[in-house]
Amino acid sequence: MATSNLSAMHRATADRLGPRTALRWKRLGLYHDLSWDDYRGRADDAAAALIDLGVEVGDRVALFSENRFEWLVADIATLAAGSANLPLHASLTAPQARYQLAHGGARGLILDDQTQADKVFSIINDLPDLEWIASFDPIVVPSSVRIPIHRWEGLVQRGRLASSQSREEVHRREKALTSDDLATIIYTSGTTGPPKGVMLTHGNLVSNAEAVMAISPVTHEDVVLSWLPYSHIYARTVDHYLTALGGATVTLAESIETLVMNLVETRPTWMTAVPRFYEKIWAKVEPLSSEARAATLHKIFGPRLRYLSSGGAPLPKYLAEGFLASGIPLLEGYGLTESSPVISFNRLDANKVGTVGPPVPGVEVRIAEDGEVLTRGPHVMKGYWKDPESTRRAINDGWLHTGDIGLLDEDGYLVITDRKKNLIVTSQGKNIAPAELEHLLTSDPAIDQAVIYGDRRPFVTALIVPNFPFLQAKAEELGCPIETEGDLIVSEPLRAFYAERIAELMRAVGHPERVRAFQLLARPFSAEADEVTATLKVRRKFILDKFANQLDALYHASKPARR
Repeated sequence: MATSNLSAMHRATADRLGPRTALRWKRLGLYHDLSWDDYRGRADDAAAALIDLGVEVGDRVALFSENRFEWLVADIATLAAGSANLPLHASLTAPQARYQLAHGGARGLILDDQTQADKVFSIINDLPDLEWIASFDPIVVPSSVRIPIHRWEGLVQRGRLASSQSREEVHRREKALTSDDLATIIYTSGTTGPPKGVMLTHGNLVSNAEAVMAISPVTHEDVVLSWLPYSHIYARTVDHYLTALGGATVTLAESIETLVMNLVETRPTWMTAVPRFYEKIWAKVEPLSSEARAATLHKIFGPRLRYLSSGGAPLPKYLAEGFLASGIPLLEGYGLTESSPVISFNRLDANKVGTVGPPVPGVEVRIAEDGEVLTRGPHVMKGYWKDPESTRRAINDGWLHTGDIGLLDEDGYLVITDRKKNLIVTSQGKNIAPAELEHLLTSDPAIDQAVIYGDRRPFVTALIVPNFPFLQAKAEELGCPIETEGDLIVSEPLRAFYAERIAELMRAVGHPERVRAFQLLARPFSAEADEVTATLKVRRKFILDKFANQLDALYHASKPARR
């Protein structure tokens, strides 16, 4: 590694690029720029203020905020002060936040607005380690709150006016940071139990940024449109640390709702996203002719785009093929929080659709006897916070057990088939990978989302979320209303239409794997209902538990299949 810690890596780029634009964001309808000089200056000022507040090396400082430029400055500041960033997803409820703040032992908390502040104020008596709060926006503080509350801009100014001793301490701490020092604790989604705090070091994250840089160079001429949550490791490493290493300009999208408009406004050279975003774009252009489809995609993503990258969840093959046929490379990678996250990634000049690419430099991958993907290298986490038993189960002889099932093809490209814990074993003993069936189902333009069910059952069933514009058009064509009961669509003509399409799709797989019955949902899976994660990944176990009665009904029906 060229540098031993993230703060020094960031400083080297700021020293090199100085007045060039580092960050760009839109507020009140206007874009604002922050130079590398000012970015670093604000981070150093904030770091001096944190030290002045009593933050010690190794302390945890939490960040509870939506994406905004202050989030990035605050992250570099916490690192420069020698503390570890404990990021919380902005969508967390108060009880969820309480668990992570208490378990992580956060001494300080930086939040964005009244929404997050109110959550914290409701649980503050359960957070004995919390000593102060800072807020990016003005907030109203209840009289019952006894700990100091600071405005973020006030802290930055406080650091700017701090004693030379405090400012020198920032540089001393930064120089003392080693690759083994803790940089962040990121809590997993907790879909199968209490969230686990993944401990990632400076060395983990610097090495991963450098590995991706080696195969996908980033320079100061790049403009990145960033929208995935920085509380998630994917955006944290790729949109934040990789761009800091290469010196790209990071433009922050306003929201997922304005993402297409922000694309047109900013004309990025590349962008990271999750498959769900690409699925939504493709659903709008898929009905067009190939020429019109390509023209529309190029209009959406702009004339400067070099490529798109996808991670966080499996990318359906038809999407990668469709974008590529339209002249836009959509490169898929693979990783997990415990691996900082990138394990493998396709290359612009060596892209193999249907795989997640070969391992990135410095990363080893092998396949265990049971098909599980194992990885070893400088990217592997230090362990789980306060959970040595889970750490021992996850890492054996340096090899991280990913929990994913996959294979390495003849060219060394990794193919992920499913999560190990998601494998379905039917009552006939047939092993089935649900992800492959779900990808097959969502390849149909009439189907937006799908979750497969059937573990220890006689046959496979599914929850189907329709493409609602497609559904509405079909209902009008058939002249039937979209009748619902609770969360289910029960209109028989529409169910028969979907049964025919599903039966046709199932011709591509063997009889034991075929979906023989389904429930058609009247709404999409949503983050508000806790059915998808912050990166729009389906929370399979939660959904199956939630719809257990509706799925069980499929096995008790007089007719086991609707075809």
